Amino acid sequence: MTDAAAQKKQNAIVAILGSIALALLVVIYFVPAWWVSLTAPQYPKTAFPEGIRIHFHMNGVFNGCPKVKKAEIEEKVVLDCVHEMDAINHFVGMYPTGAGGVVEKAFSPFLLIFLGLLILGFIIPQPKLRFTVTMVGWAAMVGWMYMTMMSEGGIRYQPASYIKSLVTALGEGKEEAGEELSPVIAKLEAELKKSGSKMVETEEVRSRLEEAGQKDLSEIIANLNKGGGGKTKSLKQILAEAKEKGGDMKATNIEILRQAFLNDQLRKPADKREKWTGSGMQVLLWHYHKTLARWFNNPERINPLVSKMTMAAWAVFWGLIIVPPVLFFLGSFGPRLFYWLMGLIPAILPVAFVVEYASWLYWFGHSMSSMGAFTLKPFMPTVFGQGKVAQFATHSYPHIGFGLMVAVMVLMLLAVLIRRKQLKGAAQGA
Repeated sequence: MTDAAAQKKQNAIVAILGSIALALLVVIYFVPAWWVSLTAPQYPKTAFPEGIRIHFHMNGVFNGCPKVKKAEIEEKVVLDCVHEMDAINHFVGMYPTGAGGVVEKAFSPFLLIFLGLLILGFIIPQPKLRFTVTMVGWAAMVGWMYMTMMSEGGIRYQPASYIKSLVTALGEGKEEAGEELSPVIAKLEAELKKSGSKMVETEEVRSRLEEAGQKDLSEIIANLNKGGGGKTKSLKQILAEAKEKGGDMKATNIEILRQAFLNDQLRKPADKREKWTGSGMQVLLWHYHKTLARWFNNPERINPLVSKMTMAAWAVFWGLIIVPPVLFFLGSFGPRLFYWLMGLIPAILPVAFVVEYASWLYWFGHSMSSMGAFTLKPFMPTVFGQGKVAQFATHSYPHIGFGLMVAVMVLMLLAVLIRRKQLKGAAQGA
């Protein structure tokens, strides 16, 4: 085989490996990366076969409890184990799971695009083409990020799953006695009870929900309540029916966030109230404060945390604008080290995930509020394997998304080794 043929073959192999890694990055965004569960005697396996289980995705925390299908158990609605986990943890003063990784979750689409552009740049052997392609991709990424994080109504440019996770973190549809409901749900339930309205027909609910992007929920409530008398449906039921019937759940969830935000502003003095812009940055920072205060409303402790997260969010925002073009330029025309970084940075994704995950677990275990019903000494929650907290056994293990991250690491390390061998051979031939 001639040197030219060998070079062409090696380029093809690197391109194939990189292309598979790129495809896996897309899948990683939509699948769970890690799972955690709590098991205890009060959660029997007949009703909780996997305990109280939650799934960590790149963009949020989601329910991991399956629907139980047994003759002795009739479960029409799957138990929301995110809520259940948060309710258990708050007794010992632990903040809700939604309070972790808030910046990472909000910026996860753009961070993954950045990693994808690094991979794409690495597999392109021609420096000028490499720089052109990566810069075009960077410009598109920055445009999407700016529209999402800075423009009015930008939250709508976030994936629906991220918006759903924000609503879930506020305790969507939780009507257990004595539990603090999210403001929009409490308001809706109170108004429905006052009105004594009839049970709403599903088709009418669907049509009203489709208008949620344009109309205030208070208007929808007023329309639904016309007629008086009879049984009502909770917002939780309405949302479930809208999902079954194909209602616009993304618009509805954004409206829930908006109403919760507006209700929060009404509690403030008039000169302190913010206007709802619906930008991704506004929602991120407001939602973080709201989540921290869900169980333990202690401004003296919460406000400094929000200030730190605000700085972190802006650092990531400007970092994604400044760092990529510098790295793409150096990776194309600078010292060879920066080219290797374009292949190696995506390869450390699983390591970075574990470090990030462990750091947030440490924060949860060492940042407990004294307002909890029970007091525990600061502790490090289990990162991998099985542990024990009080009467609960904790289980923490990687899910399919983490396996795909490892696959990306292997693919990119192979691509780097092949490229290194190729360039070394070319240098010796010269």
